[in-house]
Amino acid sequence: MAESDTQRIVVVTGASRGIGAACASAFLANGDVVVGLSRSRGTTPTGAEFVTCDLTDPASVEDAFDEVTNRHGHIDVLVANAGITRDQLAIRMSDEDFSTVIDTNLLGTFRCARSALKRMIRQRSGSIIMVSSVGAFMGLPGQANYAASKAGLVGMARALAREVGSRSITVNVVAPGLIATEMTEVLGQERVEAMTTQVPLGRIGQAEEVASAAVFLASAGARYITGAVLSIDGGLGMGH
Repeated sequence: MAESDTQRIVVVTGASRGIGAACASAFLANGDVVVGLSRSRGTTPTGAEFVTCDLTDPASVEDAFDEVTNRHGHIDVLVANAGITRDQLAIRMSDEDFSTVIDTNLLGTFRCARSALKRMIRQRSGSIIMVSSVGAFMGLPGQANYAASKAGLVGMARALAREVGSRSITVNVVAPGLIATEMTEVLGQERVEAMTTQVPLGRIGQAEEVASAAVFLASAGARYITGAVLSIDGGLGMGH
């Protein structure tokens, strides 16, 4: 489909798998131009453009957003989804494991948001959706680093929402619960089954359900929503 004046440019980080790939597919189905940013293309959906980006490298992030801008002239939506885990009990967690997760999940998201906002402020419009986690609020064992990074996204999103609201830019957070992704599979079947029993809806969620929430928060119908946290967790966190 040829790009038109009405098509939005949507940047999705971590679009090579899981929730990121589902978000890319959902925005493509919505008629948007989607650019996936990640270290490797992976399973980035067919139809989405791909730009190599290392979120832990400030220059790589700036170069990636420059490339998107050079191609399309503007950026309308950022879905900051990329994230990693390095699970370990706190007494055994190394400084490196803690800082690596923070650098990717929290600081990497900040770098992307900063780059996107430079463009959005000039055009006086835009939407940023950050992907947090129910783990930020429930305190899952072995995830002190991950929980800290994902909880930090909420505070950052709300600060940014106040900074850029006057420019008609919204900044919101989605907080997925137990979702069927490769990251969840690492937990093991026994642990996933035990966690599923705590979900009021009685099932594991799908990445497409998180993607639907992201599409909504970037839509015209959500223009009066900013600084919000939308839980997609089957009731696991009960709104935290």
